[in-house]
Amino acid sequence: MKKSILITLILLLVYNVNSHAQEKDNEKIKQLVEEYKKDIRGPYYRIKWFCKDGSIRDSKDPCPDSIGGGIQHASFKKSALDLRESNHLFFGEILASVKNEDFLDEKNNFSRLKQYQIGKYLASIDDGWVLKKGQFYRGSIQSEDEETWGKNFYENILKNDSFLNSNYYLIRQSLKDIPHNGDNNVAQNMRSESKVLAEEIADFMDIRIKIHGNPQKSDIYLVQGYMKENASKISSSNRKLFEKLLNTMDEFYAPLDYKVILQEISKIEDNNKLLTGLKSFLNEDKTSFSSKDIVIKLTNNLEFLRQTITLFKRSKDRLQLLDLSNQLEKILLIETQNWNPKTLEETILKTQTLTCASFATGLVEAWEFDLVKPIFSSTLEKDETTLGELTSLVSHARRIVEWSTSLVKANYQEDVNDYAAFESLAYGFVDDRIRNSITLNLGETVSKLNAYASKVSEVNNNVMNISNQDAIRGLNPGYAHGKLIVVDGNPDLVEVNSNNIYIFQKPPSDLKPVAGIMTVSEGNLVSHVQLLARNLGIPNAALSNDNLKSLEKYNNRNVFYAVSSKGNVILKLENDMTDEEKLLFNKVEKSKNMIEVPTNKLKLDVSKIINLRDVKATDSGILCGPKAANLGELKNLFPNKVVEGIIIPFGIFKTHMNKEMPSKNMTYWEFLNSTFAKAKELKNNNTSNEDIEKFLIRSLKELHTAIMNINLDASFTEDLKSNFSSVFGDKMGNVPVFLRSDTNMEDLKEFTGAGLNLTLFNILEEQKIINGIKEVWASAYTERSFKWRQKYLLNPENVYPSILIIPSVDVDYSGVMITKGINEGSESDLTVAFSRGAGGAVDGQSAETRLITADTSYLLSPARQPDYIRLPKTGSTKKHYTNFNKPILNNGNVNDIRELATEIRTKIGSDFSEQSHAYDVEFGFKDDKLWLFQIRPFVENKQAKSSDYLNSIAPKVKISTKIDLKEKI
Repeated sequence: MKKSILITLILLLVYNVNSHAQEKDNEKIKQLVEEYKKDIRGPYYRIKWFCKDGSIRDSKDPCPDSIGGGIQHASFKKSALDLRESNHLFFGEILASVKNEDFLDEKNNFSRLKQYQIGKYLASIDDGWVLKKGQFYRGSIQSEDEETWGKNFYENILKNDSFLNSNYYLIRQSLKDIPHNGDNNVAQNMRSESKVLAEEIADFMDIRIKIHGNPQKSDIYLVQGYMKENASKISSSNRKLFEKLLNTMDEFYAPLDYKVILQEISKIEDNNKLLTGLKSFLNEDKTSFSSKDIVIKLTNNLEFLRQTITLFKRSKDRLQLLDLSNQLEKILLIETQNWNPKTLEETILKTQTLTCASFATGLVEAWEFDLVKPIFSSTLEKDETTLGELTSLVSHARRIVEWSTSLVKANYQEDVNDYAAFESLAYGFVDDRIRNSITLNLGETVSKLNAYASKVSEVNNNVMNISNQDAIRGLNPGYAHGKLIVVDGNPDLVEVNSNNIYIFQKPPSDLKPVAGIMTVSEGNLVSHVQLLARNLGIPNAALSNDNLKSLEKYNNRNVFYAVSSKGNVILKLENDMTDEEKLLFNKVEKSKNMIEVPTNKLKLDVSKIINLRDVKATDSGILCGPKAANLGELKNLFPNKVVEGIIIPFGIFKTHMNKEMPSKNMTYWEFLNSTFAKAKELKNNNTSNEDIEKFLIRSLKELHTAIMNINLDASFTEDLKSNFSSVFGDKMGNVPVFLRSDTNMEDLKEFTGAGLNLTLFNILEEQKIINGIKEVWASAYTERSFKWRQKYLLNPENVYPSILIIPSVDVDYSGVMITKGINEGSESDLTVAFSRGAGGAVDGQSAETRLITADTSYLLSPARQPDYIRLPKTGSTKKHYTNFNKPILNNGNVNDIRELATEIRTKIGSDFSEQSHAYDVEFGFKDDKLWLFQIRPFVENKQAKSSDYLNSIAPKVKISTKIDLKEKI
């Protein structure tokens, strides 16, 4: 009896642990948030004493001195504690009793620390957020304990030089939110309080936008003037909110007390002599300084602090200097708004200074800054420049803005997305951080530079009538007509429509066909999404975060969108289209290059596994798809750079498709063909394209599910096991492998098909490989794969997947090379994008992108992907996190890439492709050894590039035009 009771108790305990650990869905979390907002204790349970010996006592039973005493604060409700276990979400965090390493949460990319910051932001814009009523729960948080904890936390983590250098931006940002010296985030409070008022009073919105987008001390007078003019309409509760905002603004714009700072830094004992220059600046009489003088001096001192911070060995000194850097940055943000350059030379100088400030405040890494510094210096050393040189300088300056904003997103976007799934207000956090940085004014300054360069070159965007549209630049030429959809949140949550034009914060990695796209973060130039867009002539452009916000008011409106080959962009309402633009969409006149995939050469009687060494490029579309055929060619041409491999040919797939499909009284193949025959019949009966597509997708989904459950022939599985042992040197189940879908509808002359079907990473177990084969076959019939093929191919029903199986290589970093310049550079240059770990760059990660010439490697964008995957020998994938304080590719890698490109151009001839092509090459580096994984022709949409209309809107630019730097701007 006792034994059964014990077992029951154990089972109940296990059940409770498992139930607590079960992840809660977003709807349940949303409900919890609403409950906490209405509860007078929020997520808290009761006030308790937390003793040094680990014991917890009632609020009226203090911890005795004999056990070391303790601290008093609120405990958490069970629901809040469960949420920590199940979803790693921390609401209403109380710092005082949290272990440093738990709060830092380094193994989860500092998620808990970042959540604390997001929670502070939400509290500032939503009246306490989960503590809407709980903020008045007396005794729940003791501010002095929180500050003591914060100071100890920083003095502990700042001992580590590597940590400080690698996370300079995150540390400086966290200092604005984590209590440690009585400070608070005044700038965020100012924006939050103005936002709350604008939501209460609609006609205050213009002033709120000014405070939000172009903050200046004169805004105080705007607020005071508004209060005076509208005194009779302002309620007493709103008057208090106005007074609170004015107090915050007074605090924000209060001059820095340099004498107090001097007294504080004089206490720094270690290496105090290094601070001579900083002390000199603090001692200077600044009454005669212009805003320009102050900005330059502040920037120089902020740069000095970043460069020398690790020379100060005491962590308390480092903390003091970091706090000082935040104080100096606050003044810098105010003074940059007051510096209004009049000439081209001074505007370039301001751009150079703010670029340096971006580095100094952590938004740009040291190695990135070193690459762009000479560009500004070389221009400012002369009296004049050329239009070509100015355009290049503007491009580099614009990149600094993009690098800065993308670093903010790289640090916070993952956690913001998690929060935004149950609290939409969280989306504003990243924007708030960007606006409280030098990036805001740098972006405005670069826009002025770009506007001047555009005026001289006559390259102008025509994007509605929004401001600062000089930040917009075309990536892929093309034109489109459809409904505009502006997506400010997570793009992966959006169900796209192929007839719409989308504006994304970041391109989704698994995008279905759309009419056109614009993105704040372009990802990288050679991701699958970008290649497909280029292939299909889908217009594609990059824009700024402010541009996206400005275009939100046109959401759900029908628009015309075009990108020229020179990169200028047109976006206008449907009613404003010219007759010429309307004719582009005349169904009779608009031509579309549709392709019919040849099937007459298929060898479907080959039903045995093929060794990779036994195929060549000429076998593509006959025995297998181009991935396997081309890799077989590469294995012969580059035997030491290509792994061994085996191929499941088309014939094995077709053999299985000839089996009877359960409950259908026909084979899988007959079901497939009858589906498309029915679609043709519907079309002949004038059924709408939308209804036909719905029918096809529904039927193909049924086929997809059936193939996932198909029974594999015993003879095939035996053949597979035998080849595993002979080719890979060990039995199936002991060698982790990639399974790559490889259809006859990829890498055609005018259709790439890049990334449409499934690749399974690092599969080890025998049963997972068996199931994986069925998954890969079935992936040819997913909605996304079908829609892309349907858009370009006349016979999308004739898809034949083969499968390439290769052993995993746990590369340190991997990516894609296009053997030509894309958007920049020439036919002889190389465009390369790399990310850390496996599968780099192809899925739209923010990759390190370079233009590699014969003797130079230009950084187009640094990597901003915080996570990556590695391939352990035990199979599956393991997620890791990284920082950005050093480049991915080293000089040796760049030279290896040049050599590889030369070899490809030399060795790959007419038997690989019928004419000279640029190539799309996937490869990686393991311990600096290059491994080749795939090569395919690089396919561009020639029709889009040669369109008469697109050529007509592209300006003729004379880059040799001379420009005097003293010219007014």
